[in-house]
Amino acid sequence: MGASFRLRYPLVMKFCSTCGHPVISKIPEGDHLPRFVCTACNTIHYENPRIIAGCIPEWEGKLLLCRRAIEPRRGYWTIPAGFMENGEAVQDAAAREAQEEALADVEIGSLAAIVNVIRAHQVHIMFRARLKNTNFGVGPESLEVGMYDEADIPWSEIAFLSVDFALRRYLEDRRAGREDAHFRDIDYVDGKIVLRDR
Repeated sequence: MGASFRLRYPLVMKFCSTCGHPVISKIPEGDHLPRFVCTACNTIHYENPRIIAGCIPEWEGKLLLCRRAIEPRRGYWTIPAGFMENGEAVQDAAAREAQEEALADVEIGSLAAIVNVIRAHQVHIMFRARLKNTNFGVGPESLEVGMYDEADIPWSEIAFLSVDFALRRYLEDRRAGREDAHFRDIDYVDGKIVLRDR
């Protein structure tokens, strides 16, 4: 398992952030995966998945979407979402991203989806949300922001598979009058996208 992990998902670290000496990749005693270990102070540097927090803001049946002004996927549509910061809860991160990307104040609701984006080393956590008002606008990471009825969502221009999954499950749940949590893994194996629902 360790060798497979190392070959499929190479991470590069050259120097210890604690003392500045070189690091090597090895499986530390008591562990089962290769880690970067300092050759001088023996600090073990763990590389763990990053959390992306986002929400699907709704107002009177319409959903708020943002057209990305940054890479990756510049010019494509997404929900407000981004990297969680240290010192904040995931729901607070989702609300902050709505403010940053769409200048929108939201009330975070129930969990809509968790998507494990394996190769990118990310976990995307997306919540249902209610816009507190219709005062929203274009934040610095967006080219434009708009409210969309289900029939008008630009599906062919959605930026990420995780967002497409969350939006579709959100809408299915809304039509059925429920609020389920949905789970999916997205990976790339032998040059092909592999999807697995849980």
